[in-house]
Amino acid sequence: MPRQCQVTGKIPVRGNSYAIRGIAKKKKGVGLKVTGIKKRRFNPNLSKKRFWHPEEKRFITINVTGHGIRVIDRLGFAAVVRGMRARGEKV
Repeated sequence: MPRQCQVTGKIPVRGNSYAIRGIAKKKKGVGLKVTGIKKRRFNPNLSKKRFWHPEEKRFITINVTGHGIRVIDRLGFAAVVRGMRARGEKV
């Protein structure tokens, strides 16, 4: 299973990590310099969560982010599951 939110579709994105050295100009130095750049990943805040589906009378476990949990609170779990199934996702 990919690192993806099943509700919002958020996935890991790539970025950079900077190594910085020097003394800031505010502190009477010559300024901060970037001495190294490394690639890194920004992973979504995923957690496996069980939700009760009242129409089917069963629990459904999904991988969801913090934002996805707020979406479920706002729209209702049944509406979110209908949308996921309309996209062709197996729930």
